[in-house]
Amino acid sequence: MISDLDQFCAQYGCTPSLRIEAPGRVNLIGEHIDYLGGCVMPVAIEPKITLLVAPESNGGKIELWSAEQEDTKYKISPKDFTPKTIPEEHWLNYAIGVMGAYAEQGVMTPGCRVGIFSTLPAGAGLSSSAALETAFALLIEELSGQSCSILERALRCQRAEHEWVGVPCGIMDQLSVGAGLKNHALLIDCQEQSIKPVRLPKGLNLVVADSGVKHALADGEYRERRQACEAALEILHENSWRNISLESVLKNQDALGDRLFKRARHAVTEMQRVNEFSDALINNQIPKMAQLMQDSHHSLRDDFEVSCPELDVLVDAGFAFGVEKGHAGSRMTGAGFGGSTIHLVHESITSSFIEHLRSRYQKAFGRELNCFITQASDGARLQSLDTLKPAL
Repeated sequence: MISDLDQFCAQYGCTPSLRIEAPGRVNLIGEHIDYLGGCVMPVAIEPKITLLVAPESNGGKIELWSAEQEDTKYKISPKDFTPKTIPEEHWLNYAIGVMGAYAEQGVMTPGCRVGIFSTLPAGAGLSSSAALETAFALLIEELSGQSCSILERALRCQRAEHEWVGVPCGIMDQLSVGAGLKNHALLIDCQEQSIKPVRLPKGLNLVVADSGVKHALADGEYRERRQACEAALEILHENSWRNISLESVLKNQDALGDRLFKRARHAVTEMQRVNEFSDALINNQIPKMAQLMQDSHHSLRDDFEVSCPELDVLVDAGFAFGVEKGHAGSRMTGAGFGGSTIHLVHESITSSFIEHLRSRYQKAFGRELNCFITQASDGARLQSLDTLKPAL
């Protein structure tokens, strides 16, 4: 297999001087509440997006090439932040948006040649977009000499996704990609924008199952969920979901109507589940963790209505395997409408668990399931390649 370094050199005819890596993420619990000011518990994972970068000494345009698009190269002006509208170029908006967000702070992107490589499946709900945004932000900071904190970087990437991509996302993905810590989940308070690492139990593997259903968050469904929650908050006469109890939601069921009532019930119960899950994780209470993950998935399926048959089959299959056999929890992860499931599984039975998932999925849908084992990873990082040479 040809290395990414050799591929870069073959495409550009020069050697990169910088490598930037940004991991994907899974979320153990706390879905669709980051943009409501709730707490969430994501984990940065080993699959990642890698940028190889060669600065242009004479400045000029930014040239991008993705290993997934063969020989197609794109040139972007460091002063033109117009979103791309052609479908096959839409992914460039993540880079353009980050350039625009930094330009708003007076930081321009120097000319460079960039090679993009990924071990993250796109559209699988594993934050490949936030990984690309964060990697590009680190590129801009390194080449411009203008660095910022993990939080400020995450906020700039979030702004890029809001304004250039059209997805009104919360801050979870960008923060987890930037602040990930090996062997730890992150308890992120999205209202206070604070992060508390929580060590994962030893002996547990993270198993990610890609449903094969590609999600597209800019098509309106994600925005509709956020708008529904805003409408419910107004009916409940509150300015924060942190102030609302389940009793208040139940009391106002008629005023909310069926759709908004279900959205509100998910919001308040999911916030409570995160608190309980954090305590269970700290105290290594595996059955409690598993039950909370199952309850979370059911709420996303029934009240928030963001699951799909493939995700439901995978989660049900996980629990059918049995907590007593070493299964520690399953749920959909990410915004939904497709994407992936996350399973906590004892390392001694991981292989048999994956075979169990694949068998159930094949039987239900007649196609192969892409599954992989991963561990909690460190967040985005960069490395100088001045001393490295290509093999070619």
